[in-house]
Amino acid sequence: MDIIMIDTWGSIARIAVIAAVTVVLRFLPFWVFKPGHKVPEWIEYLGKVLPYSIVGMLVIYCLRNISLLKAPFGAPELIACAVTAGLHIWKKNMLLSVGLGTICYMILIRVIQV
Repeated sequence: MDIIMIDTWGSIARIAVIAAVTVVLRFLPFWVFKPGHKVPEWIEYLGKVLPYSIVGMLVIYCLRNISLLKAPFGAPELIACAVTAGLHIWKKNMLLSVGLGTICYMILIRVIQV
């Protein structure tokens, strides 16, 4: 196996390009949609539906490899999903529910070894 050595200036150049692209993408909406102008309706629509769509895709991605035919029959994933959903319904705090759901999942698979 060959190890690819990256020189220092090459690394700096790559990081600089990545940083520049990130900055441009972060400021692009402020350049395109000037203050005082109306935001197009389709942009407002995307702002309303995309967060839910992305969360739905993440749930499908996380649960795609569950095997209901062999132990533990998807129990850790389903318990963690139930904890996440319950916390979100109760507290209405996405960061809290996702964070504690992840901690619950890690405890189930690492400590309890469900």
